[in-house]
Amino acid sequence: MKRPPNFHAALLHPRYWPTWFGLAALFLLVQLPYPLLHKLGTWLGRFSMRFLAHRVEITRRNLELCFPEMDRQQRERLVTDNFAALGMGLIETGIAWFWSDRRVKRWFTVSGLDNLQAAQQGGRGVLVIGVHFMSLELGGRAMGLCQPMMAMYRPHNNKAMEWAQTKGRMRSNKAMLDRKELRAMVQALKGGEAVWFAPDQDYGPRGSVFAPLFAVEQAATTNGTFVLARMAQPALLPVVLIRRQQGDGYDLLIGAALEDYPLDNELAAAAYMNKVIEREIMRAPEQYMWLHRRFKTRPPGAPSLY
Repeated sequence: MKRPPNFHAALLHPRYWPTWFGLAALFLLVQLPYPLLHKLGTWLGRFSMRFLAHRVEITRRNLELCFPEMDRQQRERLVTDNFAALGMGLIETGIAWFWSDRRVKRWFTVSGLDNLQAAQQGGRGVLVIGVHFMSLELGGRAMGLCQPMMAMYRPHNNKAMEWAQTKGRMRSNKAMLDRKELRAMVQALKGGEAVWFAPDQDYGPRGSVFAPLFAVEQAATTNGTFVLARMAQPALLPVVLIRRQQGDGYDLLIGAALEDYPLDNELAAAAYMNKVIEREIMRAPEQYMWLHRRFKTRPPGAPSLY
């Protein structure tokens, strides 16, 4: 379990200077007014397509796999909008890490907070089901301002970025949990904590089963949700932050507790959770992180989809 980090002299090593320079530039950038940041972020995202050709192809391929019925023109428009959201994602990371609580609160509204409060009655833990929207960092900050929680994550290999990332994420939250620390997660949930977990990405073959996701019949799906649900018996609540199309802020949507999650069948649980993820993604598909190779893990003997 990671608490607020202490800065130490080793982080000033020259190998980390580019990281500090980038973070300083991001800090200065997000001091601009939000309407200007919105325009700048979307422009940067679209411009980045010239230099991220490989990621553009992955995004296009994921959309082809998930939405085979979508016509080419519509798909290309979605690709472009997705990279505009990617540029905003960078801006939103700076907002999440560097803005004051008061300034962040001005730009989002909340619905469903009563769902979270009801789920935690009696000291029950809550597994907050997230998905990887581009606004993910800001979503964690916004959720923490409503109710501080814990979050599962993968530590960054760059020690300076790990320090900045952890400090930024804990501006309004309690602690970060390494996703390998199963015991700590279970203890937190049994202790009545709200713990954020995103089961929507491909985490490799270990600890995964294959279940349908959109039009892909066999998508590697983590069994982490199933294991935690069985061991800690938490309530499961989907939570997402959606950027408004008008560029005038965000909506934090806290769903009702999932009442019929199957606890006796791992494959059924994975299929169930993927349906929940599909529903959340379709709230704003252009804002989802399609540039991740979501279907890289295949069943034995199956050809690559990329």
